[in-house]
Amino acid sequence: MAKLWKGRFSKELDSRVNDFNSSVSFDSAMYREDITGSIAHVSMLGRQGIIAADDAKKIASELAAILDDIDEGKLTIDPEAEDIHMFVEEELTKRLGSTGKKLHTARSRNDQVAVDLRMYLRKRIDEICGMLRKLIETLVAIAEKNLETVMPGYTHLQRAQPITLAHHMMAYVEMFKRDMTRMFNCFELMNFSPLGCGALATTTYPIDRDFTAKMLGFDAPCANSLDGVSDRDYCVEFCAASALTMTHLSRLSEEIVLWCSWEFKFVELDDAYATGSSIMPQKKNPDICELIRGKTGRAVGDLTTLLTMLKGLPLAYNKDMQEDKEAVFDSVDTLKQCLSIIVPMLATAKFLPENMLAAGKRGFINATDCADYLVKKGMPFRDAYGVVGRLVALCVERGVTLDALPLDDYRKESELFDKDVYEAIDLITCVKGRNVVGGPAPQAVKKHIEQIKNTVLKPIEEQ
Repeated sequence: MAKLWKGRFSKELDSRVNDFNSSVSFDSAMYREDITGSIAHVSMLGRQGIIAADDAKKIASELAAILDDIDEGKLTIDPEAEDIHMFVEEELTKRLGSTGKKLHTARSRNDQVAVDLRMYLRKRIDEICGMLRKLIETLVAIAEKNLETVMPGYTHLQRAQPITLAHHMMAYVEMFKRDMTRMFNCFELMNFSPLGCGALATTTYPIDRDFTAKMLGFDAPCANSLDGVSDRDYCVEFCAASALTMTHLSRLSEEIVLWCSWEFKFVELDDAYATGSSIMPQKKNPDICELIRGKTGRAVGDLTTLLTMLKGLPLAYNKDMQEDKEAVFDSVDTLKQCLSIIVPMLATAKFLPENMLAAGKRGFINATDCADYLVKKGMPFRDAYGVVGRLVALCVERGVTLDALPLDDYRKESELFDKDVYEAIDLITCVKGRNVVGGPAPQAVKKHIEQIKNTVLKPIEEQ
């Protein structure tokens, strides 16, 4: 395929340079956006009288036919093309001759690439937010079934205080809710059209940038042409939001990995979402979670790639920016793949409340409540803290739990203890007593769930 810019050069391009320079192997993913953007551009050219209206209609009609042919598999994108933009234009020229060559009037590949990538990311953000919504729905469903499923909460991976599985799941709901907000923010910040910015300094033709922006669903044109073609903030912002979402998925996955182990045994994954060992017949491995944990490194790497690529670039466009797409596409694909598999894995998992409760009873997670029992009877907290610390040491020495320690032993440490201490340190009592906003009490978590249902999970048409 002849290069459109060959007139300036006296030699053919070295094939190695051509291969190195080519981006069609990955930017072909934007063929739909490229053609849609071109239809808007040529419609504007005809409307403004920059090219004949009949020519504009012919070009728009043939571009739509090219799009249909690619969708239906009748037209294969040439892997030898320089990029998807040149492929579409060459195909158009084959079909319409010199009329097709009018498409690129008042446009550069710089603004063409920029508008394609923004439209591509807008659509992917919509898809990802839909997937995050499904994940939140799944976590909320687990929470609703486990409002009174007591389990140990951890700090330093040591059993700390009693919570519920519902409270634990809703913590992740909050993380993924913020991730959705970040995605929406990215969408809003990027929703300005660079079409018409040209190579860097717009054009002398009387174009209507407001018309193309509106036709393509943008809020307005980019206000500065230099910024319009060289801005990749939205790519960085998307990859940052994606990397953080993947980090949250990784944290959740790490907990599922732990909970699947015999040391915890808080959850049993469905056989359809676990794998076995090639040598150990007893194994049931949480490979999905491990892969999500590993793939998080890719998302972080994609973000690092973009930041490193951009940090030394002067205005306006530089060829370095061609490296943006592979990082963005990989980030999109990685996040979508992980979201698509973790939802059914969680939905089919079997949580084991008896094991969670048993772990709570063995971990002295009611020690703070025991101290609070004394405080409520008038003892200063620091004194109560010391009393309960000595009681825990005694339990450890005897191999018993606080609820199994005889009342006489309690009273040796303080006369404030009475038989009602056993009710006060019962794990269910401990959880239900934490009925404050954000707490693990079933009533508090239920209110949190309702809040999420009335906001994040509210039907789109009602929002």
